[in-house]
Amino acid sequence: MADTLSDTDFGHSLLVTDLYQLNMLEAYRAAGMEGTAVFEFFARNMPDNRGFYMAAGLEQLVGFLQGARVDPAEIEWLRRTDDFSEQLARFLTEFRFTGHVDAVPEGTIVFADEPIVRITAPVAEAQLVETRLINFMQFQTLVATKAARMKLAAPGKGIVDFGLRRAHSGESGVLAARAAYLAGFDGTASVPAGRHFDIPLYGTMAHAFIQTFSDEVEAFRAFAMARPDQTVFLLDTYDTERAARRLVELAPTLHAQGIKLKGVRIDSGDLAEMAYKVRAILDDGGLGHLNIITSGGLDEYELEKLTAKRAPIDIYGVGTALVTSDDQPSLDCGYKLKAYDGSARRKLAEGKTYWPGATQVYRSLDANGLIAGDHITSADENAPGEPLLKPVLRNGELVEPLPSLMEIRHYAAAQLERLPEGLKRLKGADSYPVTVSPKLQTLAEDLKRNVLAQPVPTA
Repeated sequence: MADTLSDTDFGHSLLVTDLYQLNMLEAYRAAGMEGTAVFEFFARNMPDNRGFYMAAGLEQLVGFLQGARVDPAEIEWLRRTDDFSEQLARFLTEFRFTGHVDAVPEGTIVFADEPIVRITAPVAEAQLVETRLINFMQFQTLVATKAARMKLAAPGKGIVDFGLRRAHSGESGVLAARAAYLAGFDGTASVPAGRHFDIPLYGTMAHAFIQTFSDEVEAFRAFAMARPDQTVFLLDTYDTERAARRLVELAPTLHAQGIKLKGVRIDSGDLAEMAYKVRAILDDGGLGHLNIITSGGLDEYELEKLTAKRAPIDIYGVGTALVTSDDQPSLDCGYKLKAYDGSARRKLAEGKTYWPGATQVYRSLDANGLIAGDHITSADENAPGEPLLKPVLRNGELVEPLPSLMEIRHYAAAQLERLPEGLKRLKGADSYPVTVSPKLQTLAEDLKRNVLAQPVPTA
């Protein structure tokens, strides 16, 4: 009988991986390949609908690396399959990550071809962590970037994550809430995200709740009595304007009982038009303090349109578009070998080449404090500007405590303030200047020449 999915610790299991990682581990061990390898994770390109990326996921990656294990049940399964050697089973049983990690801080604005994470470790260790590293880094980077774009599209407005039910898994929904919060969202509807990350929780009610009552006013009353601190009422189950007027009529009764109303939610229709109508009804009825929350198919493009219409909306609830990063659901990224046993390495495949050796990025600012250009160098070079990759782990141990989520959030906000206007555009953003040091270019050309000069073996 197969083990159940609940038996797998997705935060720490080394067997949440691809078969080719285990294949290579067997081959590395058999060949006696134990030298130090340098791998780097980076995005390959900047599509037209992205002017920047915001790096995220490092905390989960570090937690995985420091706690990576294969538990006894997993080792038993490996042995039971008869597909793997006893040597591999022993290696995995004793595995502890002993390498170095350098990375850009979470919330950092990054661009194509720039190293986001560098792993320096014995080759078997560095190779084995690839699958989960990409899981953690590419997904949260996608969502943080999406969330940052939404914040830029709706300046001064509250935005809340409503996406857990539409996420591709529970884990991805919770991590999406984290990534969105660090990028500037105000909260989440995800209870586990609130529990694990102390993200403020927001929630209202479903249309089903309204429909179970014979009268929506009775639904409003029952909800307010049971949840007096959560008094945001859903208006558009039947007739939005009528519901707003009926809430105005009910409000004095609730206020007399010490229940203060907080807001209303609109989930359908022309959100701008309906927000204007509801705002007028609430204001005329003495409920001008109530927030208007809207949801329903929102993304950064819709937020930009609502902003242009100056819709009187206070808070946006965003779900599917956020947690799936629907207009860019994957990051064209790589985790590639840059050096082995002291020698630089480089892949030459068309469209998938990269800069060899351990690399660093130096960032320059203009006179106004806005980011003005990046310079990619070999890791042992110095250049003007701020080096983006910072030491995180040395010999598997933290160099210093990781920042709190709130500290990351403040840092990410400062990063967005440094964006030039041309990079904030949702489509057709300016191209950001990224240059490469002559030393790194020479190394790349030398490696290419040497590889292509190798003789073709004859039969």
